[in-house]
Amino acid sequence: MKLDFSLLFAAAALSFGISAQAQTKWDLPAAYPATNFHSENLVQFATDVDKASAGKLKITVHANASLFKAPEIKRAVQGGQAQAGEILLANFQNEWQIFGTDGLPFLADSYDTSMKLYKAQKPALEKKLAEQGMVLLYAVAWPPQGIYSKKPINSAADLKGIKWRAYSPSTSRIAELVGAQPVTVQAAEFSQALATGVVESTMTSGATGVDSKLYEHLKYYYDAQAWLPKNAVIANKAAFDALDAATRQAVLKAAADAETRGWTASRGVNTKTLDTLKANGMQILVPSAQLKADLKKVGDVMLKEWLEKAGPDGQAIVESFRK
Repeated sequence: MKLDFSLLFAAAALSFGISAQAQTKWDLPAAYPATNFHSENLVQFATDVDKASAGKLKITVHANASLFKAPEIKRAVQGGQAQAGEILLANFQNEWQIFGTDGLPFLADSYDTSMKLYKAQKPALEKKLAEQGMVLLYAVAWPPQGIYSKKPINSAADLKGIKWRAYSPSTSRIAELVGAQPVTVQAAEFSQALATGVVESTMTSGATGVDSKLYEHLKYYYDAQAWLPKNAVIANKAAFDALDAATRQAVLKAAADAETRGWTASRGVNTKTLDTLKANGMQILVPSAQLKADLKKVGDVMLKEWLEKAGPDGQAIVESFRK
């Protein structure tokens, strides 16, 4: 009997093709430390996807800006250099104003109002990301933002001239409005910037305060509860669409679970991290009436400016939120 080697090679190639397709690997870059609750949630999400897809989709989380820096992640996902990624939405406000909706001071200043704002923002967000070739998988709020400082702050006047770490267009604008000097520093470089005197104040969450050990450099935290910015986990649409239907469903189910789990974790982290800051010698203070009033004026100015730039889409989101 004569063997047909061409048929054997074809069969082997087909078998190899099937095995190669049996498992898909995704990279998911993120900007925050592996111990941050967002990063831990991402790892759980990846584990859930692996399990639900019976190993068909393996997602590797690259925390602490180890694969791409924070400002590069969105473009990496959009261009297909990474199949998925986690971004701070407010970082991209200059590209499209709606990305910065949750960075507006005092528009949504609690978990309940932040979720309400997310629901109002979500349809426009999903539409924009789809136009850019991406899919929104889920989003989770950071704990409320407060002011960290080396010296006591009783009013906005005390912030004049201070070197203020900014990480988004909105945090830069706050600095400008109170007369501080905005310095753009990403989370992964924050500790070094404090140690070298590049910055001496910032507005961020208790979670970032603990991640960056701000208590080693700063003495005061004013629990202003100014806003709750969100991290969004996005996927490249072509990579997502290339998955089989069952695996796509597994990703969406794991994402929905991650969103619910993440918001619950954020609430717990807020309490825990403020306790940690206090235990390490930081004074946790309620802003004075004057500081609150000054910050409210800043928020009013920024909302007015944002609405002018955001146009009808922004107006619709705020109206829906305020219903």
